[in-house]
Amino acid sequence: MIVMGLTFSLLSLIGCHNKIFAQEQPFEAMQQSYKGVLPCADCGGIETSLFLQQDGTYILREVYQVKPQGQMTYAYYGKWARTADKLVLTAAGGEKRYFRPVGDNLEMLDLHGNRLHIPARYQLKPVEQPMPQTPMTLSGMVRYQADTLVFTDCITGKITPMATSSKLQKEYTAMRTTSDQLVFVSMDGHFTLEPSGDSSEGKKLLVADGHIMLDANKGCQ
Repeated sequence: MIVMGLTFSLLSLIGCHNKIFAQEQPFEAMQQSYKGVLPCADCGGIETSLFLQQDGTYILREVYQVKPQGQMTYAYYGKWARTADKLVLTAAGGEKRYFRPVGDNLEMLDLHGNRLHIPARYQLKPVEQPMPQTPMTLSGMVRYQADTLVFTDCITGKITPMATSSKLQKEYTAMRTTSDQLVFVSMDGHFTLEPSGDSSEGKKLLVADGHIMLDANKGCQ
């Protein structure tokens, strides 16, 4: 049953027909996550976790195994889409990463979408894992909606309720001129899931971790 489920998920991810997509198409797939240790030129390896979410967004977490320092951890947020045979990740700065399906796994491709040397070393395997709490650099617009501060991400356009942040709420309230004014914000933050009676997966919230900067005269463009 597990193997059948994973196989069905990958068929949904890439498409099981022969139609050629001229450009990237939005995904309509189940939430999936993958993990593996990828090669690194100047470290012991990169522990890589990829989270593909139902709303078309992704979180990519990389842990560099560096000696003697230990570990260096980074996380990225963006949107995912597909071509005829590839998974395409687009990050906040427009940078793209490419993967292709190999059985139940995902194989990382190079910056141009071509296969790398010794492809088997560049594969991520499907796993069940919690959403990471590693802070990511995010930028978007915030405002109050139904007494809740919500964040609209500049890159994905997704709207996410925010967990309580006294600093962010105080600065937003002091800066706005109307009750629901949109104000640009850049910050480090991470997403989390809280239990919800409306969904078995929980309610997705954005947590502001730090480096919060607001600008009422700036927009996503």
